[in-house]
Amino acid sequence: MKLIYSLCDKSGVWSEPYKQAGYKVVRIDLSNGDDVRLLQVPAASVHGVLAAPPCTHFAGSGARWWKDKGDAALIEGLSVVDACIRFIIAVNPVWWALENPVGRLNKYLGPPTMSFQPCDYGDPYTKKTNLWGKFNAPGKWNPVYPSEGSKMHRLPPSENRQELLSITPAGFARAFFEANP
Repeated sequence: MKLIYSLCDKSGVWSEPYKQAGYKVVRIDLSNGDDVRLLQVPAASVHGVLAAPPCTHFAGSGARWWKDKGDAALIEGLSVVDACIRFIIAVNPVWWALENPVGRLNKYLGPPTMSFQPCDYGDPYTKKTNLWGKFNAPGKWNPVYPSEGSKMHRLPPSENRQELLSITPAGFARAFFEANP
């Protein structure tokens, strides 16, 4: 049975196609008491790693708050990204991907391997997202018109807004699984 680690995975949407296909999926998220920064290398061979570190301190949509947050917030966010990359290097999976919306993470990881819009994969909204890693880039799969517009602009302020914005588009999750079994 192939083992997939899904890091910073509160919703489980990105890893769900793997779970449904019978892969063993280990979801690590702080909301479940699992801090990726403390994740140890497993004894078993890891086939793939999905990583979706929180974008709170990286997303361009929050750029107006970067200065007020200061370097401490950026360092906190980078510590999670660093932990994801450290785990990936340690387990040396067949494929891996780290996602984050367009913002300043490319200043720390270099140019992304690919970018996508949810509407390219059947979800009728936009939220440009970057991926870094070693994976097969999924071709556009069931593209649709973004009739709902920007997810960033249509969600009103709320206690769970950040959580709702961070959910991986289901269409993209499926296409990524098909390209990276």
